[in-house]
Amino acid sequence: MKPVLHNFFRSSTSTRLRAALKLKGLDYVYKSYALKAGEAETPEYLRINPQGLVPSFELADGTTLTQSMAIIEWLDEIYPTPPLLPDDPIARAQLRSLAYMIAFEIHPLNNLRVLQYIEQHHGQDETGVAHWYAHWVHTTFAPLEQVLSTSPLTGRYCHGDEPGLADLCLYAQFWNNRRFDIDTSAYPTIERIFAALDELDAFHNASPLRQPDSTA
Repeated sequence: MKPVLHNFFRSSTSTRLRAALKLKGLDYVYKSYALKAGEAETPEYLRINPQGLVPSFELADGTTLTQSMAIIEWLDEIYPTPPLLPDDPIARAQLRSLAYMIAFEIHPLNNLRVLQYIEQHHGQDETGVAHWYAHWVHTTFAPLEQVLSTSPLTGRYCHGDEPGLADLCLYAQFWNNRRFDIDTSAYPTIERIFAALDELDAFHNASPLRQPDSTA
């Protein structure tokens, strides 16, 4: 019996987890939830994930894992090849810090429920929401570009020449940036890494527009 990935094609957290699963060569059942339609807020889904968030990863034995970063690190522990984190503890911390800049500094401020809240309760129209979104992207992408463009650890990808945890986050975030028409020309290293990742089947096939619900 295959595990079930509860997700949404445009969700960046779902995208990063899809890419991790494909890098590990793991098959799964794809189950989608239209977030704006409230499909993740039904009693049935809340029994799976009481937060009403995606992704959730339901194992064959019925165990459900939530929070994409926790799921990805669990995957790396259970399926260590190819590794998403290096063996050296310092290098692991450095790579995690790059991933967390995106996963913990951009995404929590720009996820759907936050954008809906500032629109509904703080009178922001579509333009105001877009400005909010862009502000928090640039606030983190500027220092991230500085780190990646100057670090001797940066290779074809965020850390060397094999994709890892930070690349999963960068790739997913970049797709969201495109959806909000974020100008990323000031970040040539980030753009280069995204382009290199998109050449990999595991990432390209995990991208939002290649999911079965992308036309929904």
